[in-house]
Amino acid sequence: MARSPGTKANADKPSEARTLALDSFTTLLARKPFERISLGDVADEAKLSLAELRASFGSTFDMLAAFLRDVDARVLADTGDDMDDQPARDRLFDVLMRRLDVLAPHKGAIRSLAESARRNPFFALAVNKLSVRSQQWMLAAAKIDTAGLRGAVRAQGLALVFARVLQTFLTDEDPALARTMAVLDRELARGERALGLIEGAVCLATRGRRGRRGPAAGAEPTPGPATPPEAPAAA
Repeated sequence: MARSPGTKANADKPSEARTLALDSFTTLLARKPFERISLGDVADEAKLSLAELRASFGSTFDMLAAFLRDVDARVLADTGDDMDDQPARDRLFDVLMRRLDVLAPHKGAIRSLAESARRNPFFALAVNKLSVRSQQWMLAAAKIDTAGLRGAVRAQGLALVFARVLQTFLTDEDPALARTMAVLDRELARGERALGLIEGAVCLATRGRRGRRGPAAGAEPTPGPATPPEAPAAA
């Protein structure tokens, strides 16, 4: 028997169904592991028919990718030009802190995703691919070149840096995210040369965004390459 229209919304428009599905997916992801979320679970949570859900998504992994695209879009929409005179590292710090602001309401879902990635190396590889794609856009938002092999390597390195920062972010209860800011500052300092953030070592697309980075409490920049995290986490 076909599922009757739900009570959350009529979902007459594909965009409404998509929003309902993504909200329900992230709600479920905060409750249980990714691998235990079925298409029927999402449809039930969203009060959508399977036909309505299928019109927007082909799989739960499609929903994860769409969620991350939406996060990217929100960060990019807030990208301006008021950090034109700042170094690349400061521009990138600002972009990534804005990404964390967008992710803050979804800590439970991100934590669950990271745990699933640690348990399943094949899933971790797929998640890493999504993370690298997102970090290419974050580099572009910071007006750092993403072209060619160098850009691809830079995006992969930044995905690893951001995964390490997420480990602190997920346990940081301070609304100001002081510990998270300190770790991000330290990780960017460590990976500055490897990521090509030293001006003159990169091609800048144009220039970048508001300053938020200040002296991070207890964060002494340490030279050397960034250490990879236990498992990548796309966010």
